[in-house]
Amino acid sequence: MGVVSRMASLRTGALWMLKQRVLTALLLVGSFLAGVYYLPLPILAATFAIVVGLGAWEWAPMAGLHTLPQRVLYVALILVGAFALYRYAGYGDAVLSEQVQPVLGVACLWWCFALLWVRSYPASAGLWGSRAMRLLMGLLILLPAWFAAVYLLHMEGRGAVMVVLVMVVAAADIGAYFTGRRFGRHALSPSVSPGKTWEGFWGGVLSAALLGVLLWTLLPERFDHLSLVAAVMIALSTALASVLGDLTVSMVKRQSGVKDSSSLLPGHGGLLDRLDSLCAAAPTFALGLLLVGF
Repeated sequence: MGVVSRMASLRTGALWMLKQRVLTALLLVGSFLAGVYYLPLPILAATFAIVVGLGAWEWAPMAGLHTLPQRVLYVALILVGAFALYRYAGYGDAVLSEQVQPVLGVACLWWCFALLWVRSYPASAGLWGSRAMRLLMGLLILLPAWFAAVYLLHMEGRGAVMVVLVMVVAAADIGAYFTGRRFGRHALSPSVSPGKTWEGFWGGVLSAALLGVLLWTLLPERFDHLSLVAAVMIALSTALASVLGDLTVSMVKRQSGVKDSSSLLPGHGGLLDRLDSLCAAAPTFALGLLLVGF
């Protein structure tokens, strides 16, 4: 009887957790869609900055900042950096690609270094494990993601462009989950995230590529200059970056001895646990669109 009760209790707990996850996800999706389609751009940029500030609040303890003044100071540094980038790029006025492209390029270069660190972890922790380096990593993860998101909002059809970014990342994530669950045999990065497999990785990449093909067929005529090859390459690079973002944050969490970045989102963990993929995908996606003249 005791075993039956425990099993019933576990099922009830699992259902409650699933309900929390679904409700939180619906709230996040609804808020995102309402924001990108209806909020004025400056207010939306400020809202994204607040989200990035919350991400910085979660990152600070993983970088070794545990006291309230330290965490507040780090959040303030991130927000000041976002404001400086906003002014530098001329957001709110005529945005110049000559100013945007170098920032996005540096962001993508940083993610190349992150790839090397993920592949060589835990040995690589000797290079980035100090407090100063982890604080710098937080800046390089959060600020370019915000910068890229605001740049995408300045594009024609801003809401649609942002939705496409999220769709590509979601396709890669969902494809990886189901493919890995069905066919997963070989660990992708056992030292960082033992649950991820190469089979799931390729399933996610293929899902993103197929979505890229589908979205290309739906493009209006005024975007005829965007070739199918370019659309697929942008989708693929965005999917690859999303995996790297996930693994990089997971690596830092593992090094810090934490499972979730926080408990801010019921059933999901912290904000960074949901946005880690987008942090790498956004600059990659934005740079890809910029290079093909979208």
